[in-house]
Amino acid sequence: MKKPPPLIVPLVAAAVIVAHLTVFSAAAAAGGGFPAKLTLERAVPARGVALEHLKARDRARHGRMLLGSSSASPAAVAGVVDFPVDGSANPFTVGLYFTRVKLGNPSKEFYVQIDTGSDILWVTCSPCNGCPTSSGLNIELEFFDPDKSSSASRITCSDDRCTSALQSGEAVCSTSSSQNSLCSYSFQYGDGSGTSGYYVSDMLYFDTVTGDEQTANSSATIVFGCSNSQSGDLTKSDRAIDGIFGFGQHDLSVISQLSSIGVAPKVFSHCLKGSDNGGGILVLGEIVQPEIVYTPLVQSQPHYNLNLESIAVNGQTVPIDSSVLTTSNTQGTIVDSGTTLAYLADEAYDPFVNAVTASLSSSVHSFVSKGNQCFVTSSSIDESFPSVTLNFMGGASMSLKPQDYLLQQGSVDNAIIWCIGWQKNQGQGITILGDLVLKDKIFVYDLANQRIGWANYDCSLSVNVTTSSGKNEYLNTGQLDVSGSPGAAFWKRQPTDIAVFFVYIFVLAILYR
Repeated sequence: MKKPPPLIVPLVAAAVIVAHLTVFSAAAAAGGGFPAKLTLERAVPARGVALEHLKARDRARHGRMLLGSSSASPAAVAGVVDFPVDGSANPFTVGLYFTRVKLGNPSKEFYVQIDTGSDILWVTCSPCNGCPTSSGLNIELEFFDPDKSSSASRITCSDDRCTSALQSGEAVCSTSSSQNSLCSYSFQYGDGSGTSGYYVSDMLYFDTVTGDEQTANSSATIVFGCSNSQSGDLTKSDRAIDGIFGFGQHDLSVISQLSSIGVAPKVFSHCLKGSDNGGGILVLGEIVQPEIVYTPLVQSQPHYNLNLESIAVNGQTVPIDSSVLTTSNTQGTIVDSGTTLAYLADEAYDPFVNAVTASLSSSVHSFVSKGNQCFVTSSSIDESFPSVTLNFMGGASMSLKPQDYLLQQGSVDNAIIWCIGWQKNQGQGITILGDLVLKDKIFVYDLANQRIGWANYDCSLSVNVTTSSGKNEYLNTGQLDVSGSPGAAFWKRQPTDIAVFFVYIFVLAILYR
């Protein structure tokens, strides 16, 4: 995709680079699963992360080449698979959501980004060319070594799983290489960075909810990527992590592998908490809630594409040519948890912004800064700004609050500065619903029935999930004070009062220039 236009960035001169991850509590015993109760650990660094960094990361993810069997271990138990979640949609704190996975024997834990915009689970392996050995995120990086795991095996080009991946373009095997050569992959990113490696087969450990509020430590043999080369931004240690957890629906995605062997249903759900504290719930299973509405997935697409039919502001349909929203190879609407912000198709952006501006209350002062529409108001955001509704095929509507399309950019006296957080996808017909929109909602990816559902929800509350037995069980979220986290000292590095003063001067310059 082409580079989106710059977005207004609050000036905080002393702000440090914000960490994406925090350190979780001690790992369970080797071979064990995750705790049945998801524990949210918060990270509340200072505001001031440059949005250009987030947009660059979004561009990288949008440019990723998407990849799209396994056998169950004797310990596998059918049921809902429960993963811990941390991170936040707030672009001024974390700007992404992440989980951890346990791989190998003896097992190791790896921090990986939750990404519905790609398919493969991959982690950094040893040895690795260009891979960072330390992280500025206050985490200890892990390296997976197939030679040190008693259950690991490398996938060769003669393996049926590689043959299937080759046919769908999910793997690479040189025509001159022997059948015993490694089944390889190469992911390229829009910012020029990339990773390459080979596929391995090994144990994945997890918790399953089996009914009657019981959980079981489970495991299954899966295929995942072993990265032995990284380039570009992936080599930088300031925000280095262990890998990416792709939740796409191709054959080599974890959700597809586990469902194909009966370990988990062919559906996964998340409820991403929108507060600065962040966290949420992620399950391989179906969250059930009466308010959930569904719309069909667009078939034969590499992403989670939906048919967006219209956009309404305060109940009035925005005048957008219907052809602009039609799905094709070059346009359409994508749901992607790996995108921090949200992006509107080029020709839909200006009509949307104009409709929002025309619906403002009289207490709002609007102005343009660096090409971005911004507003100043001393009233509450819900009183000052209109509601937005996204209307999808099948009569499924997504109701959005102002917090779902605005970003707070600063304050002056008793007034708050808000700017449109949705970006124009310059020259592109793709609309991407990222974390700014996905937060504070239940999302159900029902792959068996090829549909996606959602409902507004307080993701700090428990959710009801359906197990393979057909019974409903509750999964709960908790909250852990940052002072009890090993990374607490890192988050205490706050910017000085001088930085706050600079923000104040910057805001005044915008308003009174």
